Amino acid sequence: MSIHQKPIEERISWLHDLARRHTAEFRSPEASLARQLYLARHPTAMVVLKCMDGRINIPVVTGTPPGIIQPFRNLGGMFDLGWPHLGEVLAAHISRMVSEGRQILIFITYHFSRGDAHRGCAGFGYNTAAALEHCRAIKRQAEQIFGERHGTVYPIICGFETDEDALLLHGCAGEILDLATLTPADAPSLGQRLTSLCPDMPEQIKSDLLPLLQGNLQWIAQVRTTCRLLDIEHREWMICLGRGFDFLHTPNLALIIGPYSPDLADPIRKAAGIIEANMQAGRIPDDGFLLFASVPYDEIGMDQARAELKSRFLAGFAADVIRAEFPQLAERMFTQVAVISWRSRALVLL
Repeated sequence: MSIHQKPIEERISWLHDLARRHTAEFRSPEASLARQLYLARHPTAMVVLKCMDGRINIPVVTGTPPGIIQPFRNLGGMFDLGWPHLGEVLAAHISRMVSEGRQILIFITYHFSRGDAHRGCAGFGYNTAAALEHCRAIKRQAEQIFGERHGTVYPIICGFETDEDALLLHGCAGEILDLATLTPADAPSLGQRLTSLCPDMPEQIKSDLLPLLQGNLQWIAQVRTTCRLLDIEHREWMICLGRGFDFLHTPNLALIIGPYSPDLADPIRKAAGIIEANMQAGRIPDDGFLLFASVPYDEIGMDQARAELKSRFLAGFAADVIRAEFPQLAERMFTQVAVISWRSRALVLL
């Protein structure tokens, strides 16, 4: 039986086990050394702005080791770099990377389905054109903040086709490199294609982007050998609020909301609506869903204590929104609060 169809208590227990296994793998000597080796070979810092949809997992579909790509998630990939908290977190991360002598590549993403528009982005009402236009606005904001010459920070618009997990890179002049139109045999030509697509991309960034594109070609080829009908439909049974959900690698498991928007109630309402629709359509059991808040911390002591308070606040805030807007759904709500050590990825339930 799929995990999506099991009773809520078993699903939550499965989730805890998944988190424990992810922590153990992340902390293992082999994984730690692999990350160090990867960064030594590919020093460009990778940041991705993406939708809360759990299917959008860039590390998995590019074969990139966990912990390399820094994710920022929100409903539909909707961001505004003027949001105070988002702007501070992103600027601090980029300043830290620059101080280490690293350039930064920012993926500004949207997603869609070629097979059925309603398997696309619910946050934008399945309107891919609107999602793409929003990405263009974010790219303009990034250039306003970090510069238009792209010497240090390179923002790039990237589509994500969820039926095959294919990436689509948008170039400077409007051209698109759609990896779904290529095969692994085309990997040697990717460098030339990328140069033509983004002639202003610094050589180091281009060199470090190529392994992700090559990995995506391999992943697409693998996807095409499997039946994915259930994996490409919305079957989420969790609302995750905060950060530190890298261990959720299973497609369509969770709707992940970053704590960035000044109006957090809106993405929470949208996520609750998707959960309710999943129950009504029979895609998941109607015995319950999980509201899960998580906040990372870097240091023990004050930093960890503040993370605990923030996580409790986020859980309480989201629960209040759901009770007010979806009272019947709220009766089936299970709530858990956690903090996560960013260095070890150890998840601690409060």
